[in-house]
Amino acid sequence: MPEPAVCEGCGNVYADRRWSLPETAVESNKHPHFRPATLVLCPACEIEKSGVAAGYVHLEGRFLNEHWIEIERLLLNETARALADNPLGRIMGIETDDEGATTVRTTTEHLAQRLGHALEKAFHGNVRYDFSHENKLTHVWWSRGGELRMEN
Repeated sequence: MPEPAVCEGCGNVYADRRWSLPETAVESNKHPHFRPATLVLCPACEIEKSGVAAGYVHLEGRFLNEHWIEIERLLLNETARALADNPLGRIMGIETDDEGATTVRTTTEHLAQRLGHALEKAFHGNVRYDFSHENKLTHVWWSRGGELRMEN
């Protein structure tokens, strides 16, 4: 990818082979002369555009329904903290089915893992991690107050 580059979707900056948030981007010593930034789509915006998530966090159980506000706040706060480490990690969507189970779709497999760890640390319960290394896909199942279904 040409450097420097700016994502036309979210404004993230690519320089020195790393994506950064626009407000944290620093000047690079690699490019001492001014070069206009190339407009591109960052990998996270491409994933969001395609609609194919890299990580899924499946939540279920009685505790989920009783404490949804706290759980949702934890998920959003942990995602915001993760942006400092990797601005490409985002929540693509949160869907709840008719039975009350919730699925969180993420743009990176690492964010799904991080959300699973945060849920386990804050609320305990049962958690399981499944990885597909061939296509960089992670499924995390978390449950408290019920059986862990572990279905796709």
